[in-house]
Order: sequence, then C-alpha cells, then structure tokens
Amino acid sequence: MTRKSSPTLAFLCGLLSDARVWEPVVERLPAALPTRIFAFPGHESLTTMAETVLHDTDGPLVLIGHSMGGRVALEAVRQAPERIAGLVLANTGVHPPAPGERDGRQRMIDIARSQGMAALAEAWLPPMMGAAPDRVAALMPSLRQMVTGYALAAYLGQIEALLGRADAGSVLAGYAGPVLLMSADHDRWSPPAQHAAMHDLAPHAALTIVPGAGHMMPVEAPEAVAASLAEWLTQAVMTEAE
Repeated sequence: MTRKSSPTLAFLCGLLSDARVWEPVVERLPAALPTRIFAFPGHESLTTMAETVLHDTDGPLVLIGHSMGGRVALEAVRQAPERIAGLVLANTGVHPPAPGERDGRQRMIDIARSQGMAALAEAWLPPMMGAAPDRVAALMPSLRQMVTGYALAAYLGQIEALLGRADAGSVLAGYAGPVLLMSADHDRWSPPAQHAAMHDLAPHAALTIVPGAGHMMPVEAPEAVAASLAEWLTQAVMTEAE
C-alpha cells in the first residue's frame, strides 16, 4: 500500500491570541507530525487569514482552530477543501454575528481606545476563563502579556474580521472529512450547547467536552486537549493517511 504524505497540523489562534495559547498542547503531542502555529495580527478579514495559512503551507493540512481560529479554519475549507485532511473546531461557532454582538464588542473597543490594551486585558480576559482560581491566577500574567502585545490597530482589524463573518454552517455540513468538535464545560462564550448544534450539522464529527476549563481551553487544560486531539488524530486522520 502506498502511503500518502502526512498532513501538517496547522494550529490557528483566536482573537488577541498568539502561539502561547497552543504551545502547551503542541508540546504534549507526539512529535511525528509537522506542526505550524498561526496568529493573525494585521488582518481585517477571515478570507485573508485563511489565504495566509494555505499559502504558507504545502500539502494536506489538519486545521485546528481555536475561537476565531475555528472561523479561519472553516474559511480555509471553503477555499481549498481538497487540501484539508481533518478539521478541529475548538471553542468556536459557525453562526454569523448575533444581534447585539457589535454593541458588545464596541464596549471592549471603547476600553482599548480610551484606556489602552492593558485595561482591555483586565476587562476581556476574566470572563474567558473557567479553570480553578489557582490555575487562572497562574495563567493570567502570560495572557495579559499576550493581549498587551497586540497593537490597537491589530485588535480592531480582527474585530472587523469577526463582525464581517458569514454563516459557515453549510461549510461544516458539506465537509466530509474527519471532524473533532471541542468545547469546555465552563465556556460561556462558545458553550457546549453551541458545539452540540454544530454536531447536528456534522453528525459524523466527534464531540468532546473538556471539564474544568473555559473559553481559553487550550491553555487552561492542555493535557486534556492534547489527549483528546492525539486520540482523534490516531483514529480518524492517520488511518486515512495510510
């Protein structure tokens, strides 16, 4: 039997995020597969974010998107479905902007503009967290640095990308390759029920709910995320690459 080329694992970061969110997961995975981590400062649309991922990689991809990164993954599926060997959507959704979402995001924008990115980090990060208090306290210094490392213009560009998103339900429903949906039991932004609704669109998908974490699940519970991801890769993706 001729073995197909192994896919690259492309980890896609979310709003105001960088490699710090995915690195604790990547370092717990087997080293057999090549990996890339993509963050998206300097973009104002999901389209260009996905184009960057596709342009900067070769061959088949397993797209592993967190939050906004999940939206980027779905856009990459729309653009180049033949290259996508697997799809992981973590703490994300497929719906277009909800009524009132622009107003809610505008409140965060106003804080960033009037008080700076450090104040934004203090307002934005705590509701994203769902781990035990001591775990959150240990993570917050690095996460604050991550957010304050963003320029205001980069943040505003990502917000425009999210507010300009289309309904991606048909993209998920039409993708026949392996899919893993991951949420966390304390994620208030992209809760388990939202992922259950996505599972209705893609009933062939695996669905995992990670306990003791919130919206920042990959950094809050990297052991559980890596274990679920490794098992899914072995069972659903690598068998298809043989």
